[in-house]
Amino acid sequence: MAATFTLIGTIEPFLHCNLKKGDSIYCEANAMVMMETNLELKGKLQGGIMQSLMRRFANDESLFQQEIEAVHGEGDCLLAPTLDGDMQILDIGANQYTLSDGAFVAASRSVDIRANIQRNLGGAVFGDTGGFVVMQTEGTGQVVVSGFGSLFEIDVEPGKDVVIDNGHVVCWDSRLQYNLSVSTSKKKGFMSNIINSVTSGEGMVLKFSGKGKVVICSRNRDSYQGWLQSVLGSNSGGRGGGGGLLDQIM
Repeated sequence: MAATFTLIGTIEPFLHCNLKKGDSIYCEANAMVMMETNLELKGKLQGGIMQSLMRRFANDESLFQQEIEAVHGEGDCLLAPTLDGDMQILDIGANQYTLSDGAFVAASRSVDIRANIQRNLGGAVFGDTGGFVVMQTEGTGQVVVSGFGSLFEIDVEPGKDVVIDNGHVVCWDSRLQYNLSVSTSKKKGFMSNIINSVTSGEGMVLKFSGKGKVVICSRNRDSYQGWLQSVLGSNSGGRGGGGGLLDQIM
């Protein structure tokens, strides 16, 4: 029987995993919170050195991911993502997913998270989805993703395209077609769209079409980090020393 994932708690939950002897999972670096002594934790170049380097380029991840294996018998572990927010367990098999930067938390041993060259050059140049390289699932099992804030699932249907702010996208069904632009307007030219994006604060948006699911989060990580830095930076101004308060505590 394969390892099973369960979410525990309603606000910023733990990810609980039960492993039978001989089973293993892998997860993002520093995700492990607690594990029983029947389990062993080690670093692993998941998918080999080239895939690890591409994930490092795409997601700014550590070269070594954590692997948790039930070596001495059945055991439980608790995992948590780096940023505040919710998690969602995705079934992988008939549906495969593309993951945004920082979305990956953990996966079954039978699922591979591979770095692939992005087919959408617009997303490669402007996007927050790994630049020219994106993370895509392969295999059968479960993958756990996280997002900043609460998560919500959107069903995209043929003829009902959906436009989502780029910073709120966690992952999407790989069967969906997507295009990235700097505006939701269909009538304006490229420069007009850029000016409108700057003046309205609209930012980059992803337009999804076809049939499949998109998981979104309620908070924009980059916007929050920018706001936090501006607030802490202004509060620490004029005190002297090397940089703002944020630089000292990060």
